[in-house]
Amino acid sequence: MAPYLETVTSFADVPITDAGVDTVTFLQAAEGLVGMFDLLGSAAFSVVQSDLKGNIAKVRARYEAAPTLSSTLELLVENEKNEKKRTATEGLLWLLRGLSFTCKALQNAQSNKSEELSAAFTKSYDVTLKKFHNFVVKGIFAVAMKACPYRADFYTKLAADPAGGPSVSQEKLNEELDKWLAALSNIVTRMEAFYEKGNYAKGF
Repeated sequence: MAPYLETVTSFADVPITDAGVDTVTFLQAAEGLVGMFDLLGSAAFSVVQSDLKGNIAKVRARYEAAPTLSSTLELLVENEKNEKKRTATEGLLWLLRGLSFTCKALQNAQSNKSEELSAAFTKSYDVTLKKFHNFVVKGIFAVAMKACPYRADFYTKLAADPAGGPSVSQEKLNEELDKWLAALSNIVTRMEAFYEKGNYAKGF
């Protein structure tokens, strides 16, 4: 075994070509991010996890139904646009919103080493998901933010080898995490621009 980030597909390894973002590798990397919430160790985040998992499943179902038309995220959305129900297009949109929330929260934590995770996640929520949520969901997220573990505990878990091997250094962890987050941010920004340009988010 190895520290968490070495056990999952990194967003830095997701191929991006002229045709777009590779669907299969992107979904594998997204699943890796979902697993990271287990390290946060709070049941309050289960709502975020189940939302991300549900949206990954919608995109994967579309890919499996039409793999040649869905090899990249862009092609998948394009090829679904004339259908009455655009389940994968909506699922991907919400998946990107959830990934953006997590990405910005961890980037906040990375850029301010003295900030606790609850503050980093709250700041991120305010600029990403909050505007899409109703009163009830906002309340659920407020509880989740307060239930964030201590920063030091989370980073210790992230650096640890679950099999009991040596932990990676904090320096190495920061390097890997920064690379992972930069690649994720790049994909989210790219896809947000794609949705906006094609008006694919309309109705969602």
